[in-house]
Amino acid sequence: MAPTRDDEIRKDVQNYYGQVLKKSADLQTNACVTAAGPVPKHIREALQNVNEEVSLRYYGCGLVIPECLENCWILDLGSGSGRDCYALSQLVGEKGHVTGIDMTEGQVEVANKYIEYHMEKYGFQSPNVTFIHGYIEKLGEAGIKNESYDIVISNCVINLVPDKQQVLQEVYRVLKHGGELYFSDVYASLELPEEVRTHKVLRGECLGGALYWKDLAILAQKIGFCPPRLVTANFITVQNKELENMIGDCRFVSATFRLFKLPKTGPTKRCQVVYNGGITGHEKELIFDANFTFKKDETVEVDEETAAILKNSRFAQDFLIRPNGEKLPTCGGYTAFEAKDISTDPFKLAEGSDNAKSRSPPEAASGCRGTEKCC
Repeated sequence: MAPTRDDEIRKDVQNYYGQVLKKSADLQTNACVTAAGPVPKHIREALQNVNEEVSLRYYGCGLVIPECLENCWILDLGSGSGRDCYALSQLVGEKGHVTGIDMTEGQVEVANKYIEYHMEKYGFQSPNVTFIHGYIEKLGEAGIKNESYDIVISNCVINLVPDKQQVLQEVYRVLKHGGELYFSDVYASLELPEEVRTHKVLRGECLGGALYWKDLAILAQKIGFCPPRLVTANFITVQNKELENMIGDCRFVSATFRLFKLPKTGPTKRCQVVYNGGITGHEKELIFDANFTFKKDETVEVDEETAAILKNSRFAQDFLIRPNGEKLPTCGGYTAFEAKDISTDPFKLAEGSDNAKSRSPPEAASGCRGTEKCC
């Protein structure tokens, strides 16, 4: 049987990440080295414990380590050399588990090589991390069962897959009710022309397969996820004249979104919520997304969708949730909900981030520290 176009794209991507790229410095654009912002101390420490070879073979466009991870089961799509998996394995603890799946055999070999090293470093009696060679749009073939994970993460990988709807359908299948896909990826401001989508270097560098940003909400709704929740966004600059000319007027951002799979329940009303400060590393405030920051003991009015997510996800134990109008026992402030403030466009958020950086002193503008690539 003749190979399909999708097969050819997979082969090109495998070759790019298995043969062409040997380390982060080999990348030809900054698409996969875009800073995600300041890294929380407990995550920074977890990343510093990862073996050097594993970190050197890491490529990503955001930080995909969400909050409230203790004892969770996490699946990493396109886990590569295992950097994020090994950081997460510390954060979920011995009762949690992290599975990484990647289609590039050489990357999986690097990841498997250091399982014993990391478990010994963390003081774990038995491994809580597994690496699988397989395709992220074919999780069933890799033996991943229905409703088996609390969280699925992906770091700049879904853009490499031709059939993005199939990836999201598979993620929906393997997530438990109340679970979430927390992922960073590259998005385009326009529908990409064929010559960009089929260019081998642009494809390998995460630009050629970038989804038009408005299509994410359409796909999410079709599959059954809640509407995407925008977390962070940063512009990608292509510092390569030949590639820049080919891209033309299209702009790209690396953006992190949350997609929640909620149980089918009745309609939820607007609520008032109070965060109790119980999440490790986020004791004073929880930056949930670009629209909601919950400070400890402060009452925040939230819309129906946010209320449903907080009630039906792993965050439920960390919030006091009451209908609007009911007095809450808190000594903190009060923030009212305004629908017009909801941010969904990653390009507008990236513009706001750039403006904020331009007003900040140089040392405050970057999220990366030293030589650590914290995206």
